[in-house]
Amino acid sequence: MPQEPAGEQPAHQGGRSAPEDKRSAPKDNPSTLDGARPAAEGARAWSGPEGAQAFAAVDAATDWLVGYPFVFRALAEPGRTGRVLLDFGCGPGAVAEHAARLLGMRIIGVDASPEMLALARERGTPGAEYHLVTGGRAEGLSDACADAAMCNHVLASLPDERTVLAVFSEIHRLLRPGAPLVLLTTDPACSGIEYASLRVGVPGVRYGPGRPMTVRLRRTDGTWQTMPNHAWPPAAISALLERAGFTRVVQHHPTPDEAEGVADPAHAHSRDWTAERRRPPLVVTVALKG
Repeated sequence: MPQEPAGEQPAHQGGRSAPEDKRSAPKDNPSTLDGARPAAEGARAWSGPEGAQAFAAVDAATDWLVGYPFVFRALAEPGRTGRVLLDFGCGPGAVAEHAARLLGMRIIGVDASPEMLALARERGTPGAEYHLVTGGRAEGLSDACADAAMCNHVLASLPDERTVLAVFSEIHRLLRPGAPLVLLTTDPACSGIEYASLRVGVPGVRYGPGRPMTVRLRRTDGTWQTMPNHAWPPAAISALLERAGFTRVVQHHPTPDEAEGVADPAHAHSRDWTAERRRPPLVVTVALKG
């Protein structure tokens, strides 16, 4: 994974699509964002060895301020701790490793990319196990095997409701009754705003559920990469979770002010986070298996 921000937190961007190598910040093409890119391009999310290495070069400063720390906080709420944490779409396993240390949970990571799983295994997270997703199902895992689940930035690579429902249904199968699922997504209503480590879409474009939408991510070397993603507004996510059998859906846009005492202090004070303060870009969604 990319360099860690100040403190011990690793960087991570899950569920992103295969990058284009750009040495300077590229400009979005509105016609491309409006759907000219084929859905299959987004489906090849971070595929192959080169894609896995590119995935590991994402900065994710914004995620480590108003994203992942709030995912961990939701998982750590009283009555929500358990022994086994499912990381659905674990990528190279950096966020799962951090969650294991912070929450004291054993990790089950699943991903559709063998290369990502190989990188995750190389991290050597104690007690962790990793499984390949094939045909929409995590191989070798029984029903109700996890006490909680997180799914970070995976929805961005999913092109339609059917695919999202399939992911939610598989997570539902793997969770014990009443267990929490915590999702991290980017709000497409924040399109065109330049954040510390990302920008989604273009200004003035309204992105409906599943609509193609480019995302621009900062690398650890300061350059940028751009790739096609798909927009999933918070309301659409909530409705699809309920259709998949989840209940008590709660959504939250964490702010930099709220990050005081939640995110790593050195990282929280490393810059002014002007755009993140003006309009927080990330959504943390919590739901329980019904």
